[in-house]
Amino acid sequence: MRKLVFGFVFFITLWSCKHGEGEYHGVIEKIEVEGQKYHGSSVSSEPYIEGTRTIEITEGAHTFLIPERKGQIKSYACIDCHSKPLNQMQTEGLQKAHWDIKLDHANENTMNCVTCHNPNNMNNLRSLTENDIDFNNSYNLCAQCHSKQFEDWKGGAHGKRIGGWAPPRASFTCVNCHNPHKPHFESRWPARFNTQKVQERE
Repeated sequence: MRKLVFGFVFFITLWSCKHGEGEYHGVIEKIEVEGQKYHGSSVSSEPYIEGTRTIEITEGAHTFLIPERKGQIKSYACIDCHSKPLNQMQTEGLQKAHWDIKLDHANENTMNCVTCHNPNNMNNLRSLTENDIDFNNSYNLCAQCHSKQFEDWKGGAHGKRIGGWAPPRASFTCVNCHNPHKPHFESRWPARFNTQKVQERE
């Protein structure tokens, strides 16, 4: 009986490995083989990103476009006002410029303003290891704690594309969808189905 089972398994293995043209062992093999026939497309996402200032980034094996961030910050460059280290400015009793920002990102014992903002050079963000991070690359700051979302974002599974699925790939970054000071989305009721509009169309 054991020889019969072994022989059957051996036969199935041989049979499954012998495949004709156009048959593949799995999806990955099919993508790799069929992808060699692909020579580009006339479809492009460029019309969708016209007027959006973008920069090209490379993260791992992925190269794509993201929106330029510093040009969107109303009061950049920060050192125009933050001319001294933050602790010195706080002791001078200056009017608090960011009075409307309430940090709701993590426990207050875990995170405060200088967890992400460099108090000695406010033109940059800073990592947990106190390395400078450019505002245009703020996703590297988020990636320190949100590594799974970061990996998904690099591959295109998390987040939103600016254009379509055709090249060039252009994707929003974390701060284009999430408020960095209050990143979670508020609960919302789903939109109601408009039966009146349906009746008008009939």
